[in-house]
Amino acid sequence: SCVDNISHCVARAFADTINPVNKDMIRREGESVTLNCSYDASSNFVYLYWYRQYLNREPEYLLYEGARSNSGEEDTPDDHRFQSTASESSTDLTITDVTLSDSALYYCALRVTVSPVIQNV
Repeated sequence: SCVDNISHCVARAFADTINPVNKDMIRREGESVTLNCSYDASSNFVYLYWYRQYLNREPEYLLYEGARSNSGEEDTPDDHRFQSTASESSTDLTITDVTLSDSALYYCALRVTVSPVIQNV
């Protein structure tokens, strides 16, 4: 119980999670596809990241989108076919005009901070 193990309860109360909603997606070349992840975060300062991994390769960063108090912060990728949106509890990655080279494993990641992050460019 929480009374017996207070550290476990505190850790559980602040557990941040992110999970994919859809699994295998199949599209024809030229179509669009939207991947979705749902998340639960203990803070209002949320960053959501998307990565792509080709078979036998390291994951590569695609983009990030701020959510909640960080809404509006984003990194626009060079390939404008990739766009992300974020809400209070989910993030989408839309790929327009898909090509065979888009066949890969896609990861969503969650970064939560306790206060705003000042990023110098």
